[in-house]
Amino acid sequence: MKTEAEIKVAIETYGDMIRRICFLHLKQYADVEDIFQNVFFKYATKREAFDSAEHEKAWLIRVTINACHDFLGSWFKKKAVLTEDFSQFQIDPHSDQGHLLDIVMTLSPKYRDIIYLYYYEGYKIVEIAALLKKNENTIHTRLRRAKQELKEKLGGDYFD
Repeated sequence: MKTEAEIKVAIETYGDMIRRICFLHLKQYADVEDIFQNVFFKYATKREAFDSAEHEKAWLIRVTINACHDFLGSWFKKKAVLTEDFSQFQIDPHSDQGHLLDIVMTLSPKYRDIIYLYYYEGYKIVEIAALLKKNENTIHTRLRRAKQELKEKLGGDYFD
């Protein structure tokens, strides 16, 4: 188990990244917070030490993506109807960042993950392939397709 200090450092270091990954998948603030807590609970109870900071970051990304996928496939998510308005937690849709995020959110999860890891976290294709446990060529193809889809939706040469 991790100490309270280790957990606090991990949350400060990786918390924003974990929330962004969750939001890309879940699109609801309450769901993001639930998964965020679950990810850091798993982190806190993990007994084995990490080989490096990069290994720790990769582990958190993988656990977050898996937790989001599990949640989206759960009975609760398929059957529950949320009635509260969480729009105050959204990025301003009229800003450039909000517009781009809205378009990225329309991509399928397999493309959103790759776009996020490549552009926001700065991972190379080889590293993304290892994180997502996919072939490098698959990642390269999905990145190319995602960029093409974004280019069409943005109506220009945004990624060239």
